[in-house]
Amino acid sequence: MNRLPMSALRRAPEIVLDGTWDFRLLPHEQDWKPVQVPDLWTMREKHDPPHYLNVAMPFEEVPPVVPSHNPTGQYRRTVELAPQPGRRTILHVGAAEGHLSVTVNGHAIGTSTDSHLAAEFDITEAVTAGVNAIELVIAKWSAATYLEDQDHWWQSGLTRSVFLYTVPDVRLVDVAVVADYAAGRGNLHVTVATAGLDHLHEVGWSARIGVLGRTETCPIAPRVVQPAFPVPLADRSIRPEPLGIPDGLLDLPSVDSAGGPVPEELRPIVDLIKAQPAKAGTAAFSLKSLDVAPWTAETPHLEDLLVELVSPEGEVVDAARFRVGFRRIRIEGRDLLVNGERVLIQGVNRHDVNPRTGRIVSREQMLTELSLLKRFNVNAIRTSHYPNDPVFLDLCDEIGFYVVDEADIEGHAFITTLPHDPRYLPEFVERVSRMVLRDRNHPSVIIWSLGNETGYGPNHDAAAAWIRRVDPTRPLHYEGAIAHDWHAGHAATDLVCPMYPSFEALEAFSADPRADRPVILCEYGYSQGNSTGGLHHYWELFENLPGLQGGFIWEFKDHALDPDGDGRHRYGGDFGDEPNDGTTLLNGVVFADLTPKPALYEARGLFSPIRVARDGEALRIRNRQTFADLSAYELQVRVETEAGPGSSVTLPARAVAAGEEATIDLPGSIRALLDGALALTASLHTRRDALWAPAGTEIAAHQITFPRTPPPLPRNGTKAELRHPLLRHAPRLCLWRALTDNDQSHALDNRFVRSGFFRLTPVDADRYATAYGDEVVHTRSVTQVGEGDYVLDERVTLPHDNIEVLRVGMEFELVDGFDRARWVGLGPWENYPDRRASALLGAWESDIDDLAVPYLKPQENGGRGEVTELVLSGPAGTVRTQHAVPLHMTVSRHTVEELEAATHWWKLPPTRKTVVHLDIAQRGVGTALLGPDTLPAYRHSQREYTWQWRLTLANP
Repeated sequence: MNRLPMSALRRAPEIVLDGTWDFRLLPHEQDWKPVQVPDLWTMREKHDPPHYLNVAMPFEEVPPVVPSHNPTGQYRRTVELAPQPGRRTILHVGAAEGHLSVTVNGHAIGTSTDSHLAAEFDITEAVTAGVNAIELVIAKWSAATYLEDQDHWWQSGLTRSVFLYTVPDVRLVDVAVVADYAAGRGNLHVTVATAGLDHLHEVGWSARIGVLGRTETCPIAPRVVQPAFPVPLADRSIRPEPLGIPDGLLDLPSVDSAGGPVPEELRPIVDLIKAQPAKAGTAAFSLKSLDVAPWTAETPHLEDLLVELVSPEGEVVDAARFRVGFRRIRIEGRDLLVNGERVLIQGVNRHDVNPRTGRIVSREQMLTELSLLKRFNVNAIRTSHYPNDPVFLDLCDEIGFYVVDEADIEGHAFITTLPHDPRYLPEFVERVSRMVLRDRNHPSVIIWSLGNETGYGPNHDAAAAWIRRVDPTRPLHYEGAIAHDWHAGHAATDLVCPMYPSFEALEAFSADPRADRPVILCEYGYSQGNSTGGLHHYWELFENLPGLQGGFIWEFKDHALDPDGDGRHRYGGDFGDEPNDGTTLLNGVVFADLTPKPALYEARGLFSPIRVARDGEALRIRNRQTFADLSAYELQVRVETEAGPGSSVTLPARAVAAGEEATIDLPGSIRALLDGALALTASLHTRRDALWAPAGTEIAAHQITFPRTPPPLPRNGTKAELRHPLLRHAPRLCLWRALTDNDQSHALDNRFVRSGFFRLTPVDADRYATAYGDEVVHTRSVTQVGEGDYVLDERVTLPHDNIEVLRVGMEFELVDGFDRARWVGLGPWENYPDRRASALLGAWESDIDDLAVPYLKPQENGGRGEVTELVLSGPAGTVRTQHAVPLHMTVSRHTVEELEAATHWWKLPPTRKTVVHLDIAQRGVGTALLGPDTLPAYRHSQREYTWQWRLTLANP
């Protein structure tokens, strides 16, 4: 109520109201206390803490009923004003989570919902010279709450800045920019809307724009009264003169509209009758065939646009500035095109979240996040599941990202009712339209989304129709429209945008002759815990099958909260929030503190601007980019050996064009080291400083690996019993890992628990009983080949075929006093069999404490694959293992049992022990919690496993 219409104008604050406000939370508190705005009271109030639910609402009511228990925050402060004649005072509330009511000096001003878009109110009539009291009251729940059921914490308060500004009575109220690009030239269309002039029949005001060194002026359109039919002649005393009206005049417009013939001599009359006058109070500019560089995510070129409102006396009364990018977004057949070229969407879903402040996110944090994503070759962001701060879009424009801008509509708990409920029709259209009106001038926004997980109904179609009429330059996205039929939903979505599809589904749709739209996955690569397995297979499909163009990984960042700043991050249920969905919000490719998880490094390699292959004594480089050449980067190469990496050599720069290949000769110093090498590493680095990274930043590393044959293990020795002072526990069979979130997927039907492998009870020297009584046989031959030097031959026989196992290997524990690890294998980051396409083969070193990956809910972590040698060292001594075949290695401070028992990483007991796992078989991690399970190639269900390894232990 009384909220000003949304527009693309961004007014500068004249009085910033951020800072100290008085606050109280009703009905729990009667006394006021100071708080700092922006503020979420849920991050500090014990009476109303954060509450996490994914689907269900945190109350039992149904739409549109408002719960009777409705925590309400009151914010109040005073501000001294000196109102000026001829100027309006506007209150800007950047975002209010909940139902906002505004009062100024005791006068009720207006209300607003739509928690992630600004609300502005004209408070001119309520303010006075001197001290003024402003009160913002936010009720946690309203009828609109049912549309904000996103997979996030329920929070309440003021999440963005509050400020005042003034505007003249006659002013700009909106500017719509279409900066098109085609055939190497730009076309600019600017529509200027004003307030205070649309009632005038003669205006005399004009709009002026400045862009690309040009200045253009256009008069503001006057009010034009639509003509009425003349009054029939009443005076018959004089014969009327004929007016020359052609016979059938009124038939001609309909004939013309129907495509029928119109006599040429009557064409001017028809055009005059059908002409539509310009909207009063507006001006329109159209500049054609401009010499301008295009905008893309790879080449984010922006131009300044100045818009001015000029009075009849020539005074500039109001002005606005924009940064515009010239680009064209089209769908042709099954391809999404940017400037006529098919692009691959290497995207992530992103929520607003900060562990200390909840959904309050600063510009500095936005820049840090976007810089991190750019350095990891992400090129697209879906603003799941609401519009972001416009500052975020400014940065996307400048740094270069493709954005799916998503409306603040998610009614997940009521998907069968809300999209069909006419009481919610205005809210659907209003939320979508306000987003479009605010964000339509951003070149980064290439797709509009109608929201998320709210079923599909006529309310969606109505909102889609509004967008199509107002902004035909961008396609629409809505997953709900195709959720049950990828060939349906054309009214609401121009993309097939499924969630977590199987590989088989993508292959089938790509081959289906009925398919008529691009496939861009709105969510895939579910990343809860140790996850995101199979990402490389998705990209094999995206890069090779028609109609598939990438998607958005779920998701960018864990939502864990740390309101006390003590490093003890929390998830659902940790605030006494019941019921809750626990760890489901820990599904980012970065931790809550923005530390990248290994999954993001996997994506970095797959999203890299280049691919590398060997071509004799040269490298063949393919530029994967769509628009930019490789001149912004330099390539460094080094040779990896078992002794460690060689020195890096920078290769001569080659400006390889987008989509092209080039061959670069390897220097003699590199070629001389290739005999016996493990791999040749080629790393890509930025050449120049940029907003998102300094010069020299590595953004990708690729390898050409060479065949390797581990040296044979010694065979001459004596049979012996394996004992040594450095061994707290000698090597023993292990068939279990601390279950990952995906291992516990409901879809897997407890298959791993049903195996009983989580507990092995010795029956005799060679036999174990599982937790459910099945027999496992482990035979071992130990040959001592020197002092503290043993060769072990292992044979493991599982109860029967087709019983799937998480791991098959040996576990041993060392005494305290080991702190360094060195291994030859895949690294340096954690990798698993189905998530190692970007891992690098080499000799790596690390502190043992740094090998673990601290998933907040402890689970299997820290593994490295294809390891042929491991050396652990410290004050206690040195332990070396060598493997006849590559093994999967995990070196940890905690046992499987300790990991499974802990609910949070920070609750694990401190320890200096070293627990080592060496596995002949380790299952991939997959995405089975929400998406495809580990592919068969990375599962293990054979009955028998044999391998050989060497263990050498030496005291200091």
